[in-house]
Amino acid sequence: MKIYLVFVIAALILVSGCQTNNEEVHQIESTGQTINLKAVREVATFAGGCFWCVESALEGHGGVLDVVSGFMGGEKENPTYKEVSGGGTTYLEAVQVTYDPAKISYETLLDIFWKQVDPTDEDGQFVDRGNQYTTAIFYHTKEQKEIAEKSKKELQESGRYDKSIVTPIREATMFYKAEEYHQDYHTKNPIRYKFYRHNSGRDQYLDSIWGKDRDEEAVYEKGSDVELKQKLTPIQYKVTQEDGTEPPFANEYWNNKDEGIYVDIVSGEPLFSSKDKYDSKTGWPSFTKPLEADNIIEKEDRKLIFKRTEIRSKQADSHLGHLFNDGPEPNGLRYCMNSAALKFIPKEKLKEGGYEKYMTLFDWD
Repeated sequence: MKIYLVFVIAALILVSGCQTNNEEVHQIESTGQTINLKAVREVATFAGGCFWCVESALEGHGGVLDVVSGFMGGEKENPTYKEVSGGGTTYLEAVQVTYDPAKISYETLLDIFWKQVDPTDEDGQFVDRGNQYTTAIFYHTKEQKEIAEKSKKELQESGRYDKSIVTPIREATMFYKAEEYHQDYHTKNPIRYKFYRHNSGRDQYLDSIWGKDRDEEAVYEKGSDVELKQKLTPIQYKVTQEDGTEPPFANEYWNNKDEGIYVDIVSGEPLFSSKDKYDSKTGWPSFTKPLEADNIIEKEDRKLIFKRTEIRSKQADSHLGHLFNDGPEPNGLRYCMNSAALKFIPKEKLKEGGYEKYMTLFDWD
């Protein structure tokens, strides 16, 4: 009987996991017991112009389990990016978010979405023009529709916009995932993504509308040189403040295999994840991509005979290391960092350290 119960529970979990939204409590009556299985996954879908930009904004928040770029709102089956971007369909570029409603609410996801778009533009978003780049909120349940309508009304009445908000609230239809090339584009191609985003005018417009309300993180103050020397060890100061390089194979993290994230030793800003760390055989910690591309600054370095790409942190302006093009697939990049510029936060201490939103990156026993 116990074995039978386990199979029944497993079957119900699999079934509930395939549903778009799960709100009901499933009950199993067996041997006089009632077991409640409350689903923890729901789906939200938003269209906000270039899906690269909306995807990057929604990823990394605590409770967000997955964000996928794709298409919704059209009729043709299995549309390609080329078909949609060419304007030959009625599809919109969209992102589909799988999230845990116990950890992040639909209202919060809406708030993040509104701060990524121009909801008054009927013809596209920023440099991208055409129906495929217009905005929309696709609701999956009656509750989502009501919440979205309320959110839209409150935003209109806030006086933040001089024009009417035209973003429609539409019933969700079939969602088609875009080609793999477009998934996590901001981390696979950080240089191209930054170039596109800056030149699109998106951030400039959003900053003009939202100002400080767009970024709720406090502005980091680095402190004086005297304070830094008191805070850092000699090698940490030499690397981060004097652009030094620590010796290979004789540093703290080159062979670290524990799960967690790496942050700036000075500011604590998140930089890299153990998920993207690999053994480059160089003796320094190496990563295929940054955890937060926006926290990474690339600068041309001509200190040696050949030109290199220096990597610095955005907030603290710490020298971190260099970027090379001899890394593994899929992007061929090697972020070669100095351990002395980093602080490792084990996955068990993410919440304690204020990095709770990255807990979803890791599997838990």
